[in-house]
Amino acid sequence: MRRRWPLILLLALLLPALAVAQAVRDPSPMQFTDQAEADRFHDLAGELRCVKCQNQSLADSNAAIAQDLRHEVLTLMRQGKSNAEVKDYLVARYGEFVLYRPRMDTKTWLLWFGPALVLLAGAVVVVNVVRRHSRMAAAGSADSIKATATVDEDQEW
Repeated sequence: MRRRWPLILLLALLLPALAVAQAVRDPSPMQFTDQAEADRFHDLAGELRCVKCQNQSLADSNAAIAQDLRHEVLTLMRQGKSNAEVKDYLVARYGEFVLYRPRMDTKTWLLWFGPALVLLAGAVVVVNVVRRHSRMAAAGSADSIKATATVDEDQEW
């Protein structure tokens, strides 16, 4: 038990440091000139993906790169760039991955229409299986009717 006391004391001293580290999110919060700029920024940051966190938007991510990108987006907005120009700039640097809704072009065609093609192929398979099963059932019932008729004829003799 005496060996554990230094470890327990160390953990007790480090626990508040961990809590403070978790509380610190963004050392330099965004300063907006007006509410319209804040709304536009939040809309745009919600449409962009953090390049590190993969499933978080730029607005939601706590990664250092996300903080840098948020500042860069705000700088581009203040330079008079439109939302499309800001997105084009980020796509040029980080690729289509940075967009939550990738553009429809030859590289992303399968991404947009792939699920519909898979559903269509599945429907074709289901229809073929049902048709084959109904044909087999119809052929089986015709054979059983024929066999029953043959048995009935044999019994009449």
